[in-house]
Amino acid sequence: MGSRILVCAYACVVDPAVRFPGGGDLMAWSLVKRLGRVHRLWVLTAAQNRDALEVALKKEPLPGVEFHYVDLPGWLHPLLRHQGGLQLYAYLWQWKAYLVARKLHQRVHFHAFHHLSYTNDWMASIIGALLPVPYLRGPGGGAHRTPKAFVRTYPLRERVWEQVRTIGQWLYRHDPFFVLGRRRAKAILVCNREALNAVPQKWQHKVQLFSLNGVPSAAFEGFTPGVQPKETYRILTAGRLVRLKAFDLAIGAFRTFVARTGLAGRSDGVEFAIVGDGPELPRLRSLVGKYGLQERVRFERWKPQEELWSTMRACDVFLFPSLRDGGGLVVVEAMAAGKPVICVDLGGPRMHVTEDCGVKVAPLSPEQVVRDLAAALERLYTDEELRLRLGKAARERAARFYHWDRLGERMLEIYQDALGIQQGEA
Repeated sequence: MGSRILVCAYACVVDPAVRFPGGGDLMAWSLVKRLGRVHRLWVLTAAQNRDALEVALKKEPLPGVEFHYVDLPGWLHPLLRHQGGLQLYAYLWQWKAYLVARKLHQRVHFHAFHHLSYTNDWMASIIGALLPVPYLRGPGGGAHRTPKAFVRTYPLRERVWEQVRTIGQWLYRHDPFFVLGRRRAKAILVCNREALNAVPQKWQHKVQLFSLNGVPSAAFEGFTPGVQPKETYRILTAGRLVRLKAFDLAIGAFRTFVARTGLAGRSDGVEFAIVGDGPELPRLRSLVGKYGLQERVRFERWKPQEELWSTMRACDVFLFPSLRDGGGLVVVEAMAAGKPVICVDLGGPRMHVTEDCGVKVAPLSPEQVVRDLAAALERLYTDEELRLRLGKAARERAARFYHWDRLGERMLEIYQDALGIQQGEA
């Protein structure tokens, strides 16, 4: 077996239908499975993950991986109910995890430490700062911001929260343990260019882009290349219905697209499906009614992962207008389904989508984004050959860079290059 590696994976989610407090997807679980085939891993994770992990491990044992569940006193659990509180909880949790890590290191003598999940690029890794072994951090993000021109359209409460978020990150970035950890890190993996640019110049040589999001082989199944005879041009978007996802801009763009293509007076030809749940749903429904688009826009509840993939395979274009998304998993899933993606040139989607597999629009103002999204919808509607070419390239890019096996292989290479860990070390 390979080297002995300690992994901190606070958010280690195994069921895509379960939302971990504060976010988190299958990244940690997917990479731990692959890294554990080569190295011996001791994984520290939140106690909230125990039940799901134990069920998953009965179905898929991981002989090279040992999980340790870390919890804080119950009186601190109410912090998990609020966005700001859960960040504080995660920070305090790291101190408890460090105490566990220190005891484990006295017994195991780790070759390296990897802070894998919940690696917001503004929060300290206590183990990374204090445990005397080579240290790798990420992938993570957090530096991405909602452009000011769009924040101005938010209700007061959400404008205040954006400001609180910015101030909070500034404070966390000046934590001495955050600075010490960055200084000690052999490599810092970030999930978008905003996070990369936020790293001070003196540490830029350590930084690499690495996606938070990947897809398994099943995401590529059921794809039928070529032209499929059908009468309706299907546009799809998906995600949590919250303000920063900007689904109102998507609806506005769809309205403009319908008007510009002469489809407004027809009852067929094009439809728009919005898949998701969240507090914005009533406002979005009202907006659809205001625009008279009830016959063309369909709202669907959030779906299990495989059902969502099937829905993606049935659409023609995936539209993702989010203004602040560090990752953007649904974008990668749509690419795996062979669909061209139209998105805003920000965050994770900026990294995932190239001009060969989709269309990115600059985030200058709400009005401009609506116009440009509508123009992209029209372009792909009128040029089927382009649409198919972009979709084919999107699928190829997803297979090359975003399949979990490829991401696992790349992480093993980073272990070797940054930490000096060879796959055959004992």
